[in-house]
Amino acid sequence: MDATFEGQHADETILFVFRRHIIAMRKGFYSLLIPLAVGSIPPLIWQTKLELFLLPLAGLVLGSILFFYHFLMWYFTVYVVTNERIRQITQRGFFGKDVVELSLDKVQSISYNIPGFSGEVFKFGTIIIQTFVGDLVIRMVEHPSEIYNKLQDAVYAAEASRRSTDE
Repeated sequence: MDATFEGQHADETILFVFRRHIIAMRKGFYSLLIPLAVGSIPPLIWQTKLELFLLPLAGLVLGSILFFYHFLMWYFTVYVVTNERIRQITQRGFFGKDVVELSLDKVQSISYNIPGFSGEVFKFGTIIIQTFVGDLVIRMVEHPSEIYNKLQDAVYAAEASRRSTDE
């Protein structure tokens, strides 16, 4: 892969990048629909006042701004898996960012679950990466079984690489 990220080591290669499922952005969709719906009620009640017909437009503008904010938070929150580590980059507001790194050789186990019918239908779930110091829980992951298999392969390759350098 030709992509790079800030803080990448010279001999480190990116295996894959993933983000949360679009359904994790449901607050953004609610933020778009609720102002539009609330702004549409007065023109339906008082149909003779033409100036009230601007309220749904104002609700749409406000909802679009809120939706755009939630979309940016979702889009810029990514998980980068390299041959050495897992890096979680979480966008916090417009200017804040949290970065959590987890070395692949510290991973004890990886598991995933799919939360019932909605998870099966929309193909999302939770991945839990267990280490000596704690768990990294990634909720609302798109296609958790595929990500789980890729993570297992990355951890196995990191262990094999570490064993070959130890010998």
